[in-house]
Amino acid sequence: MKNKSLAFQIWVVFSGILLVISLLLVILFPTTLRGFFTKEIYKTIENQQLVLTDYGEPDINELGRDKKKDRSVSHVVVPIQSPFFLYSEELPLDFIRQTQDLAANQTDATARYEKNIKDQTLFYVIRKNLTVDGEPVYLLSYSWDSYRNDLVFTLFRQLMVVMFIVFLFSWIPSIWLARYLSKPLVKLEKHVKDISEQAWHEPVEVDRNDEIGKLGHTIEKMRQHLVRKDEAQQTLLQNISHDLKTPVMVIRGYAKSVNDGIFPKGDLTSTMDVIEEESEKLEKKIKDLLYLTKLDFLSTRKPTKAVFHLDQLVSDEVERIKWAKADLDWQLHLEEAEILGDAEQWEKLIENLLENSLRYAKNVISISITKTDQSILLRFWNDGPSIDEGIMDQLFEPFQKGHKGEFGIGLSIVKRIADLHDAKVWAVNEENGAAFYTKIPLIIK
Repeated sequence: MKNKSLAFQIWVVFSGILLVISLLLVILFPTTLRGFFTKEIYKTIENQQLVLTDYGEPDINELGRDKKKDRSVSHVVVPIQSPFFLYSEELPLDFIRQTQDLAANQTDATARYEKNIKDQTLFYVIRKNLTVDGEPVYLLSYSWDSYRNDLVFTLFRQLMVVMFIVFLFSWIPSIWLARYLSKPLVKLEKHVKDISEQAWHEPVEVDRNDEIGKLGHTIEKMRQHLVRKDEAQQTLLQNISHDLKTPVMVIRGYAKSVNDGIFPKGDLTSTMDVIEEESEKLEKKIKDLLYLTKLDFLSTRKPTKAVFHLDQLVSDEVERIKWAKADLDWQLHLEEAEILGDAEQWEKLIENLLENSLRYAKNVISISITKTDQSILLRFWNDGPSIDEGIMDQLFEPFQKGHKGEFGIGLSIVKRIADLHDAKVWAVNEENGAAFYTKIPLIIK
């Protein structure tokens, strides 16, 4: 059945439940009704006995005759010890004699009995402690099961009619319910198919708040994410081509000029220095692109992490890179801090933040590590120009332009590495400069 449509499956389940309920009622209802009406018959017999005895003691001259009939309850007054010679087609003489023995041995004032006579069930109650003309007698009150069977059959027939009508008319709401539940799923299936084929510009609209509605909202969020990712990818490709075109164009132009015997920078040495400088820029951009791709790949894999000293890593990176601007005032305030992560990636994060500070710093670069009860805060500050508030939210996106109009992906790499380590990175404008913060969770020991 799993290969059938969802609407058909829902209808089958709904109809199956109704069918099972109907079968249970067919099996249990007659038995329950018979038990209920059997108790009611005995209560009726006993109540009629009380009504009969309230009128006074039965007359011995009417011995063996029905005293009163009410709701198919009959009564017979029988002596306990004297012979009973009245023959009755309704109650055989042998049965009367058996009731005499039962009455003689009965310890309670009243007792209930049941007997199968002529393929019918007889329910009777024997009441003792009665006398007629000074002779001890008992009152035999009885009722045939035909009364009970008629009631059971009538109610059972009515129940079957009602169940048939309910079962018949339940098909309509079950079909409606099946279509009501499956229709939005069919619509969502179409949207998902379109998304898989990159036709994702039509929004997913599901006017529901139940689980199906939540699924639709989730698919819509996925669609929006894919649209943004696709737009970012297109922008990335455009920016890559634009960012790589400039150094390639410069290198080719200068190389052609040198080949023609022309030196744009006045002499061969200066001209070749420009070519080497542009080659280094091109190499760095390519390495950054490859590293960004590597981080995207690692984000789908289980990371390999180890404990290392962040303060030592920062100190080593500063010593390695500060020669690029030896005239800067480097201010380090590093508390001892151990973190859990990939040391190679953190080295790249620190390197990119240092290069960003070197690019904009005028005189001072300040780096600090401070510890709190729950985290480690890494801060890079420089006294360069403030960050444009308009690009603050997109600062860590790939190829975001800086205030000098330069594209870059260094801060995007910083953001990816921080995300891989459950860290948070952000930038703020502070007095006389700008700062980049990285909040790192403490190691849980």
